[in-house]
Amino acid sequence: MGSKKLRRVGLSQEMCDRLSRHQIVTCQDFLCLSPLELMKMVGLSYQGARELLHVVSRACAPRMKTAYELKTQSSALSPAFLPTTLSALDEALHGGVACGSLTEITGPPGCGKTQFCMMMSVVATLPTGLGGLDGAVAYIDTESAFSAERLIEIAESRFPSYFDNEEKLLLTSSKVHLYRELSCDEVLQRIESLEEEIISKGVKLVIIDSIASVVRKEFDTQLQGNMRERNKFLAREAASLKYLAEEFSIPVILTNQITTHLSGAFASQADLVSPADDLSLCEGPSGSSCMAAALGNTWSHSVNTRLIFQHLGLEKRQILIAKSPLAPFTSFIYTIEEKGLVLQGQQRPSDTMTFV
Repeated sequence: MGSKKLRRVGLSQEMCDRLSRHQIVTCQDFLCLSPLELMKMVGLSYQGARELLHVVSRACAPRMKTAYELKTQSSALSPAFLPTTLSALDEALHGGVACGSLTEITGPPGCGKTQFCMMMSVVATLPTGLGGLDGAVAYIDTESAFSAERLIEIAESRFPSYFDNEEKLLLTSSKVHLYRELSCDEVLQRIESLEEEIISKGVKLVIIDSIASVVRKEFDTQLQGNMRERNKFLAREAASLKYLAEEFSIPVILTNQITTHLSGAFASQADLVSPADDLSLCEGPSGSSCMAAALGNTWSHSVNTRLIFQHLGLEKRQILIAKSPLAPFTSFIYTIEEKGLVLQGQQRPSDTMTFV
C-alpha cells in the first residue's frame, strides 16, 4: 500500500502540490517524514502534522475485515475473472484468470506463453457483454517478443463475428499500451508508475512478459550477495504488483522462464523448489536434474496462480494448473493455431461465443 499516490488518500490538491515540490508523491514517501519535517514543508502546526500522518497511515494500513465482509466485497466486484476463452481451463479455474491476483505462466521457449498473453490482451479489450473487461492493457515487454501483427491476427481469427471491420481492430490495437523495458530498474520504475496509467487510460489488465528475463541477466546468483539482492528486488516487485491487482481489482499476468535444478544429493539450498515449480522433465542418471520454474521459492510464493506450459511432441503442448487457490491439479492438451491457443477436444471459441 505504500506505493499508493497521496492524491488518492484524501489529501487536498493544494497539499499534494506542495508535497510534490519536495518529491513526496506516494504514501511511502510521506510516511518517511517526521512531524517536524512535515511542518517545515507544508507550514502545519505540530498537531496538524501528526493528524495528517495519521490519515495517511490509516490509508496504508486499512482496518481489519471479517471473512464475511471480504466475501461481500468480492461478490460486489464485477467481473471477478477474465475468461481465457479456453472453456475447459476456465471451468477448472472457476471463471478464468482471477482479478485482484497474480497469475504466472511458466514454461520453455516456444510453448506459447507470449501467444497466450496476446490472446488475453485481445479478450481484455472486448466489451463486458462478450466476456471481456472493456478496458486497456498495460503490456510490459522485456524480451522484445510482442508482435502487433500477431495480435491483430489472433483478434481476427479468434473472434471473427466481432472483429468484422477495420474500426474495431484499430480500437483494440489502440487499447494495448506496449512498454519495452530492458533492465530491472526500468521494469520496477514502470510498475511503480502504473497506478497513474491504470487511472488515466482505463487499464484493466497488466502483463509482464517476462518477469525472469531482466532478473536473470542482472543477478548472477553464483556471486556472493546476489541471491539476497535478487530476492529483495523480486519481493518489492511482487508487492507493487499485488497492490495494483488488489487496489483496482484487475488481473496481472506474468510469464516466467525455466531453469535446471539438481535433485537428491546434488541439490543445494538455492536449488530447492516446491512441487508447484517442478515441470516433471527429469534428465540425467536417476533423474539427477529437472526442469523447474525460474526464480526459486521466494518468487513461487509470491504468485497466486501458476500455469505451466510444456511441449508434448512437435505440435501438441500441455497446460498444467500447478498452483491455484481454487482449482485442483489439472492438465489440458492444446495446439497453437492462427487464432492462438486451442484446447484439444473442445469446440472452437469463436463458435461457442455469441457476438452482437
